[in-house]
Amino acid sequence: MTSIIPLAEIDPQLVDALLDAAFGKDRHDRTAYKLREGMDMLEGLSIAAVDEEKHELLGSIQCWPIALTDDDGKMHPMIMVGPVAVYPDFQREGIGRAMMAALLKEIQPNDPLPLVMIGDPEYYERFFDFTAEATQEWTLPGPWEPSRLLVRANPNVSLPRTGTLGPWPR
Repeated sequence: MTSIIPLAEIDPQLVDALLDAAFGKDRHDRTAYKLREGMDMLEGLSIAAVDEEKHELLGSIQCWPIALTDDDGKMHPMIMVGPVAVYPDFQREGIGRAMMAALLKEIQPNDPLPLVMIGDPEYYERFFDFTAEATQEWTLPGPWEPSRLLVRANPNVSLPRTGTLGPWPR
């Protein structure tokens, strides 16, 4: 049976092995890592999927504090979702979807903090209401495909049309 538990309960070395298996050992060079550089993950929102019977880590989602700095220099706090990782042998079994659903249960529908991620637009829009519509003129600290920069926000939150994403300052 698969259970969703806080990621803080998992040995960090096991999480690193999962991320290496899912994304490769060069994953630290990706733009998503630059977005959260120097930040600590948000433990209350970061989760893991584990097989209770085999005591195995199957997947994880980490969340990070980031900000969009608009053209006037104002910082808009956001939560970066990712990486969303599932061991390759367990992909396509609904583990990632179950983890995302569990994460979104923790986020209140009227929460003012937008969720941002880099991911497959068709999948994340279809199942979780993420979209690239508002992010087309945002910039990142590295290369990215604009259609893969996604946001999920309360409709009452006004998102800047332009700006640069980066770590939330300490």
